[in-house]
Amino acid sequence: MTELGLYLAKRSINKAEVSRKTGLSTYRLSQLSINPKSHLRVDELYLIALAIGVNPGEMFNFLCRDLKLQEKS
Repeated sequence: MTELGLYLAKRSINKAEVSRKTGLSTYRLSQLSINPKSHLRVDELYLIALAIGVNPGEMFNFLCRDLKLQEKS
């Protein structure tokens, strides 16, 4: 499961409803939720956040929480 999948599952989000609100297909939402090789675009993240009523920045921070800058040697 991807970070987006975990985020949506944690909030018990109905993907069919998100699909209707965003115009993203249920297949695309499923791929974004389960396939780590599918890449979430920023416009998709923004639409999903609006559809589920969360701040896009909060969602972005959750999805990217493991990313860190590399330290220079």
